Amino acid sequence: MDRFIGMAVFAKVVESSSFAAAARHFAMSPAMVSKHIRTLEERLGVRLLNRTTRRVSATEVGQNYYERCLRILSELEDAERAAGDLEAAPRGLLRVTTSVSFGAHRLAPAIADYLIAYPDVSIDLSLHDNYVDLVEERIDLAIRLGQLSDSGLIAKKLYAVEMVLCASPGYIKSNGTPQKPRDLVEHNCLIYTYAAPRAWIFTEQKTGKEEVIRVSGRLSANSGDPLLALALKDTGILLGPDYLVADDINAGRLVRLLPGYKTQETPVYAVYPHSRYLSAKTRTFIDFLAARFAHRPEIKQNGHDGSGPILPDLRTMTDEMRHPSAPSN
Repeated sequence: MDRFIGMAVFAKVVESSSFAAAARHFAMSPAMVSKHIRTLEERLGVRLLNRTTRRVSATEVGQNYYERCLRILSELEDAERAAGDLEAAPRGLLRVTTSVSFGAHRLAPAIADYLIAYPDVSIDLSLHDNYVDLVEERIDLAIRLGQLSDSGLIAKKLYAVEMVLCASPGYIKSNGTPQKPRDLVEHNCLIYTYAAPRAWIFTEQKTGKEEVIRVSGRLSANSGDPLLALALKDTGILLGPDYLVADDINAGRLVRLLPGYKTQETPVYAVYPHSRYLSAKTRTFIDFLAARFAHRPEIKQNGHDGSGPILPDLRTMTDEMRHPSAPSN
């Protein structure tokens, strides 16, 4: 029997945990699927699958063989595409998932331009702040922020988001301006609950000295948008991604804090399962995003773009304006 067909059948059984599903996928009988698996096991001299009346799962050896099969089948698919339809026009439905804030503020505008450039592609965008199983949910591509776990998925780094420390003028007027990172321990910080532990890292631009600040606050949320709304209501200090806070900083609704310090960047990855071969629509979408995200949102406000002076304490300024010192003789 053809070895590559047997490997493909085995991979589909593992992926779907079902002989019947694999049979339907390849339009063959369950008996033929069993024959392919039995032939593989006899050739290798090992048991690849654990079988029960309700579920099929890979053995430890089978899982290792499954991952190697995926790489081999992927290379075979690449070779066939190179000989035939590598340059085929992108078309069809592309299912994409990402976080709520990033999807609304950064990805959706990029998708609009991609659809103009590739009119034969449709996109189904699903927004979740928790990670979804790409294989189980039949997702073609995920855009994920932050460090990735070793999930067996293929990941390509697109760019890195700059995290920006900011607060509203009203909050600063009432609570003062932090002059050093350690001053943040005295402030109400707005916490993103998925970013654990609650430590913000700052690097002084002049010296390169790094400080790790354990922050606290009365408000936390699992999405950036409500934290932004809270910051705009004079509630606390926000360490938010550039795409979320840029417009409000540029408009003066928020003030950038500690401009002499850099914060940690958050990497952004395109992630997809290697159990599916990279289609033209997925490949072009990833390339489009990499080019699009090469340009970060511009953040400027009264010269405070990271090179300007530290902001004054607005409470002190207000007190001095209300109670000016007597002129000296």
